[in-house]
Amino acid sequence: MSPVSSQVVSQRQLGRSILAVLAGMAVGIAVTLITDILLRKAGVLPPLGERVPDRVLAWVTAYRVVYGIAASYLTAYLAPYRPIAHAMVGGAFGFVASLAGAIATWNAGPAYGPHWYPVALILVALPQSWLGGWLRTRQIC
Repeated sequence: MSPVSSQVVSQRQLGRSILAVLAGMAVGIAVTLITDILLRKAGVLPPLGERVPDRVLAWVTAYRVVYGIAASYLTAYLAPYRPIAHAMVGGAFGFVASLAGAIATWNAGPAYGPHWYPVALILVALPQSWLGGWLRTRQIC
């Protein structure tokens, strides 16, 4: 392969890598927001600004983990190479976003819920991403 065509392939793979991570993140965020909206309309989640009971937050955490695994699986599926690494990049963005959210809301009042919830989101970001990528690699082998 000539150096020029190698560079084109490399750029194409970089573009596919970026799109894989962005697509997984976008789908994960969209599905989470849609679920939150539907649960608010159904009365399962209280209106914005009201405190969510701990038992409901436990369910919210559970579906966010499932969605995080699915989003990471999608990222790994779309990745041109190294699917787990791509899933972990998405997980790193999720980790940073969860950490920023925890810092921003830590003492912002009861409407933001108990401190365990943002800590849980931080703690599960990377493991759920790894699991989504690993599940995809199990399919490939």
